[in-house]
Amino acid sequence: MTFSLHGIPVSSGIAIGHAHLVSHTSLEVAHYVLPKHLVDEEVARLDTALQATHMELASLHANRPQYAGEEFEAFLDLHMMILADSHISQAPREMILNEHCNAEWALKVQMDDLVAHFDEFEDSYLRERKTDVVQVVERVLKALLGHPGHVPPVPEHDGNMVLVAHDLSPADLIQFKPHQFAAFITDLGGATSHTAIIARGLNTPCVVGLLHARQLMRENDLLIVDGTQGVIIVNPDKQILAEY
Repeated sequence: MTFSLHGIPVSSGIAIGHAHLVSHTSLEVAHYVLPKHLVDEEVARLDTALQATHMELASLHANRPQYAGEEFEAFLDLHMMILADSHISQAPREMILNEHCNAEWALKVQMDDLVAHFDEFEDSYLRERKTDVVQVVERVLKALLGHPGHVPPVPEHDGNMVLVAHDLSPADLIQFKPHQFAAFITDLGGATSHTAIIARGLNTPCVVGLLHARQLMRENDLLIVDGTQGVIIVNPDKQILAEY
């Protein structure tokens, strides 16, 4: 069945390809109270995850591809700054020590507090940076769970592919780029999101802010991505395909 979706055009151009859906890691975490004798061990577990995330970002910085551009370096620097912020690096440790809660919960509570501060900004670009906070915390949570950030394997496919995701971090975009995706589309994001800025730097058509696109599509659906008009046409008929 042919249908269309409308989002925010952030990187112009037209691409035709088959959908590759990327799963999204939920930030919903459990809350539980630890016995007193396990509290120090939980703090150490958090410290190990923070260090692993720092090393991961440092590695991305050191090994960034030439096509990534200065914007990518600036975004990684920002993520390193967020990781070092006391809301992420210190406050969760104190919460574990005082409340005997698990590291994931402490990190989530502090993230929500920090994001609330960003929501108070009048400037849209600054408000958009709360997404970066969430992306950094996602990396730490993955490290806590023993699944550090990495790009999942991309299936072999004849012809172009369009990357479909709930959200994408700058690091995701750069790591996916060698797979020659014809376009990127996401449920979240705005005109000043890092996904938008990186996509423009890579000269790759991109539409963001589609809300529920990933839920409405299936793997290998044929897509037309109009990055100029912000329109996605799913499973176009022969006439529409011929026009594009």
